[in-house]
Amino acid sequence: MTATLPRTLPSPTAKPLPPEGTANAFRAFARDLAAGRRAWTAAEVSFLSGLFDQLAADWDSTQATGRDDPLRDALNRGGPLPNGPCLEVGSGTGQFTPLLATAFTSVLSLDLSEQMLHQAAGRSPARVRADASALPVADASIAVVAAIDMLLFPTETARVLAPDGVLLWINQLGQDGPLYLSAEEVKAALPGRWTAIEAEAGWGTWALLRRPSP
Repeated sequence: MTATLPRTLPSPTAKPLPPEGTANAFRAFARDLAAGRRAWTAAEVSFLSGLFDQLAADWDSTQATGRDDPLRDALNRGGPLPNGPCLEVGSGTGQFTPLLATAFTSVLSLDLSEQMLHQAAGRSPARVRADASALPVADASIAVVAAIDMLLFPTETARVLAPDGVLLWINQLGQDGPLYLSAEEVKAALPGRWTAIEAEAGWGTWALLRRPSP
């Protein structure tokens, strides 16, 4: 079951659209990876870590939207949210880490790019360079996995979440984002049964997914 909430935060003008060809290619890759139709290889790890290392220094001024509407809306309306640690995967320069830290007991920021993590030094106190396909945390130890404009690794996400844990899935540019997956696509990719709440907010979308109570 997926519940769609009405929009409460309007979409501003001048939405920054990524190049169509690049966005389409990344969306296809993200969908195939999440659905298990494509393998995550060492070549892709090397390419993406190198790409984001190159972009890191100018990311906040040239690439980031600077808007936290979807995340704020999800935290306000997506509850109840569990108490406990939050794992922020694909944390980048840490733009959203302070907001996550207001909602959860602790936030561990994880990214594939060393330079992105370096840029996040003033925002993300706890940072780890790691591959999200092999998360460096114990089974069932995380209350919230926050994935903001991130690839989905369904098996690892489900492994680290506590039984009452939730996946917070954010696309800052909604369907125009290069890594967009709908709540239904995310739910279908995750192992087992899940429920979802989703909404549009600002330029983007959010979904909060959890396992139903026994």
